[in-house]
Amino acid sequence: MRIFIYIIIFFSFFDLFSQLPIMSPLAKSLGATPFLIGLTVGMYSFSNTIGNVLSGFLTDKKGSYRLLVSGLLFTGMALSFYQLAMDAWTLLIIRFIHGLTAGLIVPAAFTYLANMTGKDKKGKTSAISGAFVGLAAIIGPAFSGILASQTNESTVLTITAIPIFLLGILAFFFLRSTVISTSKADEGKRLPVRALFQNTSIMKSFFGAFFLMFSQGVLAYMLPLKVMDLGRDTQTSGTLLSTFGIVAVLVFLLPINQLFDRVKPIKTLTFGMSVMGVSLIFISFSTNVLLLYFIMGLYGIGFAFLFPSLNSLLIESTEQENRGKAYGYFYAFFSIGVVIGSSFTGLLRLTANGGFLYTGVLLAIVSFVMLFFKKQERSYLKNQ
Repeated sequence: MRIFIYIIIFFSFFDLFSQLPIMSPLAKSLGATPFLIGLTVGMYSFSNTIGNVLSGFLTDKKGSYRLLVSGLLFTGMALSFYQLAMDAWTLLIIRFIHGLTAGLIVPAAFTYLANMTGKDKKGKTSAISGAFVGLAAIIGPAFSGILASQTNESTVLTITAIPIFLLGILAFFFLRSTVISTSKADEGKRLPVRALFQNTSIMKSFFGAFFLMFSQGVLAYMLPLKVMDLGRDTQTSGTLLSTFGIVAVLVFLLPINQLFDRVKPIKTLTFGMSVMGVSLIFISFSTNVLLLYFIMGLYGIGFAFLFPSLNSLLIESTEQENRGKAYGYFYAFFSIGVVIGSSFTGLLRLTANGGFLYTGVLLAIVSFVMLFFKKQERSYLKNQ
């Protein structure tokens, strides 16, 4: 069943990444103003955040099975609704529905995966799931960009709907044995929401998720501008992003992924975030495209260390009865991070170099703070 969950994770993120090159052109073709285009793109992340949190609560209460089946089926239907978009406002409504339903899937999938994995294998399992996310990031934009140029944006979304809807049907039959019956004992073990935000390790995973996607938002916004400043076209931006994705997937899948079970997640977390921060600083000073490929590979290494570390830290810090709720907020921070990353740097009117420098320094500071609090916790425990 684990491979089946990996496939669900792949197509959930494939759905997300395949939207990136086509949503703005689709909104523009329907007569959207620049404001509505931005609102249409951001609406998905807004409703996806709601769906993530809702999924977390319902997963703990009803079990992963029901959320996975309903999320996949409803998302498949939502993707088919794009064919009905007649104007920008209709598209906006469909985007809200799509983001909401898609938000149900990922927390439930990762909760299911975490609950069926022994804690001694949590790091390797998180790394493999990260590889499927990375593959989706590589394949999704290329698939949608090529297909949209041959057909249209709505066709891309309709075709994406087919495997997601089929996975919903298959999940109905394959995962039925995983229905969780809610007992009074389980209910007694559940923590209130405030307890999640009072746990330092859980908060580190939340903030790590936020800053991971904050940097991704900046990268998606600023890298094409950086490449244009160097006299290259958007194809170069795409290959640079692919370089980061390929390196990340290799780290996820090669034997080095055993490190995630042997080294404490807080150490690999701070290492990964620091490497990402240094990479972004290097990008800001780089004036050579060939050097950018090397730096993006370095960024991919940092990403590959950070993503499974966040998952491992969250698994270590939660019990099965509360893990869905924690994953719901975890991926809500993911969704918020990418929106704030691109919009905040845009609001500051930073140049490409300024945006990378600002974000790189920010990640370096955050990784230092997380390491500092780790030492503080250790000192506190020694004094007890």
